[in-house]
Amino acid sequence: MPRKSAQPSLAERNAAPGGAAAVDRALSLLAAFRAGDARLTLGELAERTELYKSTVLRLLASLEHARLVQRGADGSYSLGPEVARLHSVYAESFSLEAQVMPVLRSLVAATRESAAFHVRQGDQRLCLYRVDSPQLVRDHIRAGDTLPLNRGAGGRVLLAFGGARGAAHERIRRAGVLELSGDRVPGLTGISAPVFDGSGALAGALTLTLPSERLRVEFAPAVKAAARRLSERLGAARSL
Repeated sequence: MPRKSAQPSLAERNAAPGGAAAVDRALSLLAAFRAGDARLTLGELAERTELYKSTVLRLLASLEHARLVQRGADGSYSLGPEVARLHSVYAESFSLEAQVMPVLRSLVAATRESAAFHVRQGDQRLCLYRVDSPQLVRDHIRAGDTLPLNRGAGGRVLLAFGGARGAAHERIRRAGVLELSGDRVPGLTGISAPVFDGSGALAGALTLTLPSERLRVEFAPAVKAAARRLSERLGAARSL
């Protein structure tokens, strides 16, 4: 077992509070790559991270398995294809934000109620973007919060247009918009419609939430129209 160095490594000096030391060390290896670095040798990685070469090798084995790094024929290392995939997801999130937020702001301006964009995340839904109502009484969900997939208008729309079977889901698909009161929170109404991307796939659900006593008949058509407008911004040819 290698002796512990008297000099703490870069990862130890910048450890995440409450984090895992092994993860900190692995991330320090990825951070060792700088602009212009096509490949780094084992020695260069050890020098930049101030880790033992034996430790670097073990960490690289895990990173290589995850396709975060790849080993060349000469034994040097470069960033792997998974980094490119993550970069693509990261870049796309900013592109999506630029399309979603103006539609949410416009819907909030027209209705004075809160609007959000939800995406499915496993058995839950994630509030990806949100614009709050200017009124004091409103729900207090924030971007980044997760909500049940089987409760609330947004979740049920994601299920229905994600291919869920059953008469209830079929009715949602036919209507193209869903209005529910008290389904997730008593006294709260949600109105949601699906959003599609350029390939015609379900991109998410656009949802308006408001206290039930402020519900107006024109809100459901407004949500459906906003969802259609956002779908068009994302390149979808499908209309509901």
